[in-house]
Amino acid sequence: MTTAKIVIHQSQFPAVVQRDLIHSLRTGRVNHKFHYDSVKQTNQWLALHQAHSPARNDGDCAATYDRAFAGTIATLGSTAIHVLGLGCGGGQKDTRLLRLLGDAGKAVSYTPCDVAVAMTLVAQQAALAVVPAEKCFPLVCDLATADELPEVFAGPGPAGVARLITFFGMIPNFEPGEILPRLAALLRPEDTLLFSANLAPGPDYPAGVQKILPQYDNELTREWLMTFLLDLGVERDDGTVWFGVEDEATGSGLKKIVARFQFTQPRQLRVGDSRIAFPTGATLQLFFSYRYTPPRVEQTLADYGLKVETDWITQSGEEGVFRVKRV
Repeated sequence: MTTAKIVIHQSQFPAVVQRDLIHSLRTGRVNHKFHYDSVKQTNQWLALHQAHSPARNDGDCAATYDRAFAGTIATLGSTAIHVLGLGCGGGQKDTRLLRLLGDAGKAVSYTPCDVAVAMTLVAQQAALAVVPAEKCFPLVCDLATADELPEVFAGPGPAGVARLITFFGMIPNFEPGEILPRLAALLRPEDTLLFSANLAPGPDYPAGVQKILPQYDNELTREWLMTFLLDLGVERDDGTVWFGVEDEATGSGLKKIVARFQFTQPRQLRVGDSRIAFPTGATLQLFFSYRYTPPRVEQTLADYGLKVETDWITQSGEEGVFRVKRV
């Protein structure tokens, strides 16, 4: 029998998750973690990622990540590297990085970390092709709500080993002011961060954001987002999902793609002992994704004491990988 040992941080304990769900519904802003809760949702996300992500459909995107990996590995003097995969998703990029580190003669270990058990296990299983099971330390954790992230991530992995932290494709789905102070606190001066962001292509930022809207405004994404609502007791004819482009609220100039569900008839949901009513016309923000440009990435990170040392941008201009250190 094949088994897996996985550590679950208290930020994903059932009572905490239920509290976060009630808060999401009452504030009208769904925490993205609820779209990865089940095996079904994980499989739906993997399918839409396969269909619409540049990482899967643009050969230069994979080559750009390889260039970033090679360039970063060349800067690592340590012979042993522990990779912390924050928001590891399916683990494909992390596994590629681990393989290249091994090819470069590095002794590697790996902590795949995601908010969903299913996603974390998918990443762990992918990494086992490269890293032995005893060197893999899967961790389930909500990066947005977990307290004391430096202490959380001090435990997994061998002591005294250099750390390479990955944060691939995650920043678009967080408010910068919420996640970047946490990331900066986690990053030690000797750590290296490989950070990637979805970008708005071309010199015209608003036009670039509109250009990539179909990567989100499609049937696979609608079905993935609707699964959260259907599992709560919302009916399909209770409303509609629509996508649009909005400005970031603090006036930073950033734009984000937003998916909202608008109720066309009233619906009351029950979570535990709580009841949350949505009258006709109410909207629920299901999802958002910020789009950056390389200068916007550099400035946003700098605001939180993080310095971009090198970047690698795809020819399409839709994705970038950034090597980052703490100032």
